[in-house]
Amino acid sequence: MPPRKAVRKAPLADQSFLTVNVFDGTRQPFSANVNILYTIFDGSGSSDPVASPEKKTSSITFNLPFHNNLDDNYRVIVSAKNWQQAGYTPVKLSAQAPTTLDLMLLPKHPGFNFVQASWDAIKLVLPFLASDGDNPTGRDRYNNLMEDKPKALASLLNITSSMAQIKFSDGSTPLDYLKVLKWDESLAQDRFFAYCDAKLIGIVRDAAKRHQFAEESNPSAFHPGATASWKQTMFDEANVQLTFHEGDTRTIGGVACVVIEPDIDYYKDPISHTLLEVIPNAFTGGLTEPEMVYVLRWIVGRRAGGDFNPPYTIVS
Repeated sequence: MPPRKAVRKAPLADQSFLTVNVFDGTRQPFSANVNILYTIFDGSGSSDPVASPEKKTSSITFNLPFHNNLDDNYRVIVSAKNWQQAGYTPVKLSAQAPTTLDLMLLPKHPGFNFVQASWDAIKLVLPFLASDGDNPTGRDRYNNLMEDKPKALASLLNITSSMAQIKFSDGSTPLDYLKVLKWDESLAQDRFFAYCDAKLIGIVRDAAKRHQFAEESNPSAFHPGATASWKQTMFDEANVQLTFHEGDTRTIGGVACVVIEPDIDYYKDPISHTLLEVIPNAFTGGLTEPEMVYVLRWIVGRRAGGDFNPPYTIVS
């Protein structure tokens, strides 16, 4: 009888390390006295998690298999009782270096803390809000916004804080070109309208040539009256979109201006934006939620090595 051949066992997969850190709406490490369920799936498409510990800790490190293929595109979800679930995918792991993922949990019933966004503070950071002068009318108008339409103010602060992070080739940002907010019609919970220096259109167009933005075709389909629109391409989610209405003009301080309509969509690609955001909102009458934008923009900012720090926080 010939000798039996040794059965060669498949080599063990290499290992990769993933640290998941959980924060709350104040952008501080999660400190609520509750268990956090960490659920991790690999990229194979299996519904069975590769790890699902439940621990009363805001940071945990996992030793996970490294396959050197698409299975290494992990999906991470965190959840806790009385808190909204959060997650991110794909989290691409490596055998060469550990990976860190920062996620944010918001309370089931969130509220806004605008202590950092008082009128005296905000008029210095966003002078286009006080373009008609620092007077009791301007202060009252802003304070009424904070009291009566907190979601609209949160959206305004989300968008402007994100615009401040966009650097053009000359070092300027889109905020530098805003002149006057259109208070009467712009205070929605997902966008605002303002007059801006018309030069901004050419600057954004040049930035698109460097792949900083992507032009949206037929912008009036989603933005009635719009003539041009570009969306930031830096992140997988929560990119700034700058839409222009060149038919609405005004001269401000000797500067030729047009209307700009900035907003932030949940999703990067137009198909997901249409199917998962625009159409559901159309049927439910809903709008993009500033709380969701806050979380998404913070998470993708951390993934890119930066921070998203609007002058407000989200609390219970």
